[in-house]
Amino acid sequence: MRSRAILFCLLLVIPAGIARAQEAASGFDLGVTASGGALYSPMLSTAPRNGSAAAGAFRAILYPTLKLGAHWTVSASIEAYSRPYFFQELSQNEHGVEISLLQAQVSYSRFWENRSIIIRAGQLQSAFGSFLLRYDDAVNPLVDMPMSYGYYLNGVTTQSLAGVELDATYGKFDIRNQITNSSPANPRSLLDNDQYANWAGGAGYTIRQGLRVGVSAYRGPYLDHQFPYYLPGEDSPNHLPATGVGTDVQWGYGHWNVYGEWQRFQMDYHAMPTFTQQTGYGEARLVLKPRWYVASRIGYERPSAFAGSQSYEFAVGYRAGSHELVKVDYEIKQGANINGAQQNVLAVQFVTTLHPLSYSGR
Repeated sequence: MRSRAILFCLLLVIPAGIARAQEAASGFDLGVTASGGALYSPMLSTAPRNGSAAAGAFRAILYPTLKLGAHWTVSASIEAYSRPYFFQELSQNEHGVEISLLQAQVSYSRFWENRSIIIRAGQLQSAFGSFLLRYDDAVNPLVDMPMSYGYYLNGVTTQSLAGVELDATYGKFDIRNQITNSSPANPRSLLDNDQYANWAGGAGYTIRQGLRVGVSAYRGPYLDHQFPYYLPGEDSPNHLPATGVGTDVQWGYGHWNVYGEWQRFQMDYHAMPTFTQQTGYGEARLVLKPRWYVASRIGYERPSAFAGSQSYEFAVGYRAGSHELVKVDYEIKQGANINGAQQNVLAVQFVTTLHPLSYSGR
């Protein structure tokens, strides 16, 4: 079903771009981030996987971009990865290769001296939060992602949502507003049932160069009739909204880069108590030498329906070349329902960025 949805979106977006390319100066560019490595965790050897405690993993993200002149662009991000790859999948009995569409959009942009505006339409990443800007392995200094992000049953999906978005900047201010076909808490394909309009947005202010603070929020129906927690006797999904609010900060100075987010999610129910969750993380990277860095992320989640947990992730990174990065990463997961080192993960990851195709028209 998801593969058909990806094809459907590309068939909508690409022909429109080709038609416009004949009317204005154009260019095509293809970027690729490819990652491979190994994972070791007790989760891999216990139920439901019951396999070896070690596994290989790979991931590739393709970034085709078609420039249609001074203002119009068609772009996409297509992800393929082995299962398991992400840490949250290590306890699931999933195998094979997953292909997903991270974005496929037509955008119109205008830039002036101290302001800009961009209008996007298509399959979009959520406008909520800030980590999705660093979702690429070549940008993320660690291997895992913050606890609130993931594909499904998380506060913020890493997958795309069909919709439209307006981004604007004025001086030190930036804003974004987005309307999508489903919630960041439960992404729905254009071919799925139970699609409901959702809003997400955010704003930020750059206090000085390298220091930005921001806020974001989303709201809209999130349940579908096949949702694991949609119980008999529950109200119609379109009467039960999910609400997310968050703050974020980014700071860079010298050899340091620091990121942090705090988020609160509320999923409304009538047949059972409303679910709430607070989560947050702090992340820092320190460049030791031009080729070496160390990084750490400390995060927590506090849900209302079950015991919370916290994670401590540490990584050493080595830049073997201008396009190659090697990471050695270890994550410790602790909580009332976690037995010792059962959910700890050791990962080694090699990342390379490629630029196999670039063409500039007239």
